[in-house]
Amino acid sequence: MKSFALVRADDPDKVRIALNDLETYGHMKFAANPKSISTKYADQILVGVMGKELKNVCSAASVVLMETYPSVAIANLKKIHPPAHIIIISSRHEKYFEELMNTYDIFPDFDRNFSKTTKKKNEE
Repeated sequence: MKSFALVRADDPDKVRIALNDLETYGHMKFAANPKSISTKYADQILVGVMGKELKNVCSAASVVLMETYPSVAIANLKKIHPPAHIIIISSRHEKYFEELMNTYDIFPDFDRNFSKTTKKKNEE
């Protein structure tokens, strides 16, 4: 069963780190390249899935189709501490799951390369 991971953060590098953390430490398998989505749409999905008002809007967002079962993804996500807000969207969230399945290929690929300023900070 496929699922989606929606990643929201206050800057694109935190989204990149979170995507890497999902694969490396969360042992999640991506079925496709992560996609870039609008921050407004990401916030809308979060409110719809969680059923709560938004505390903070995001400045960067990505969604990735995963081969990892939703229950496994949620359990593994609880064990890692990525620098972004991540929610797992399964077929249980019918409206958003179907929307993402139908539009996933339309979204542009998310650039997973880190900015030069991040690389410089890590080298110091």
